[in-house]
Amino acid sequence: MSQTSGAQPMTARAAGPLRGTAAVPGDKSISHRALILGALAVGETRISGLLEGQDVLDTAAAMRAFGAGVERDGPGAWRVHGVGVGGFAEPEDVIDCGNSGTGVRLIMGAMATSPVAATFTGDASLRRRPMGRITEPLARFGARAFGRAGGRLPMTLLGAADPLPVRYVLPVASAQVKSAVLLAGLNAPGETVVVEREATRDHTERMLAGFGAALRLEEAPEGRAIVLSGQPELRAQAVVVPRDPSSAAFPVCAALMVPGSEVRIPGVSRNPTRDGLYVTLAEMGAEIAFEAPRIEGGEPVADLRVRFTGALRGVEVPPGRAARMIDEYPVLAALAATAEGATVMRGIRELRVKESDRIDAMARGLAACGVRVEETEDSLTVHGMGPSGVPGGATVAVRLDHRIAMSFLCLGLAARAPVTVDDAGPIATSFPAFPDLMRGLGADLG
Repeated sequence: MSQTSGAQPMTARAAGPLRGTAAVPGDKSISHRALILGALAVGETRISGLLEGQDVLDTAAAMRAFGAGVERDGPGAWRVHGVGVGGFAEPEDVIDCGNSGTGVRLIMGAMATSPVAATFTGDASLRRRPMGRITEPLARFGARAFGRAGGRLPMTLLGAADPLPVRYVLPVASAQVKSAVLLAGLNAPGETVVVEREATRDHTERMLAGFGAALRLEEAPEGRAIVLSGQPELRAQAVVVPRDPSSAAFPVCAALMVPGSEVRIPGVSRNPTRDGLYVTLAEMGAEIAFEAPRIEGGEPVADLRVRFTGALRGVEVPPGRAARMIDEYPVLAALAATAEGATVMRGIRELRVKESDRIDAMARGLAACGVRVEETEDSLTVHGMGPSGVPGGATVAVRLDHRIAMSFLCLGLAARAPVTVDDAGPIATSFPAFPDLMRGLGADLG
């Protein structure tokens, strides 16, 4: 496969067991939200453990562009001087969100009910991703969007001068859409209501409450309703960002692929809306322990310990679990290639509109590595070949997708022949320390 200009190929080779402690980065979802809510609060919000991947750094730059003071004091330690709800200034330049769908969609929501205009763009991957699922509900508040065909970036959003509160039933399970609507509702009078048919990650609700917003949950005929009272004065907070369970998934799954491995990951988020992968791994027979459970920064956390004890078994992952593990399907698919039997993942249509079409990217990459796969519009089936059974020996196109890159590098640690990704550069968007962290555990990456 050809490489794009500036690509950074990386190869993973089978080596000895993975052992040690993996200090994975702070949670990306919470990092984005901490910066945005800090910018909408009054006073100085102090954040510790912030993920310093490019996606989050782009959100920090966007908050500066909207008038908030954002300063870095040291590794993971940041201060945000907020402008208050409705206090965003009009940016002087285009807002570049890089590779981050979460960043651009949440920022659009946060500005949609302020009388300012902003133009958004991103990298080639982000410019292919649909924004209509965000601009449609934001239009109900009175915001107007002007973008490329198909509702794609670059896009200019004109915030509503006289916003109206809305009641919005999510057509798909999406924490990004839910969060964008709730953030827009902050500067709308009255009550904004978001109804979700199935639970998605609830970091926005938890953090809104922590910053002082009036928020309550109700039962609605269509599902769970989140009711937000508009125009609060958010209070600056001290935010402790737990370690990201989606980032932890990579050393965890790698350890479950490589015989003899045992890895510990301290302080990982145990938010129940993010635990789908770990439930699935337990069903596959993985030995995983969560030690010293506690609450940090309003989020449940624990120290995770995982040990290879033999071949995992293929399972069927129910569609209803997708919202709790949507970002972990790529690495689960890689792990499933080393299990025994078929692993069937259904209800995952959402993966087709992520940083890449992740169903297609994983199916083609696994097939190139000698693994039999089957895909439909919303499912992926991986026929496992057992520990050390994957032939490997391929170069995989990651399509500017950090999770595709890391998933195949993990698979390369367990394959019979090395696996190369055509560009490891996108890993920096979410997990810049990934190569060094994995090498520290004994991985052969180069």
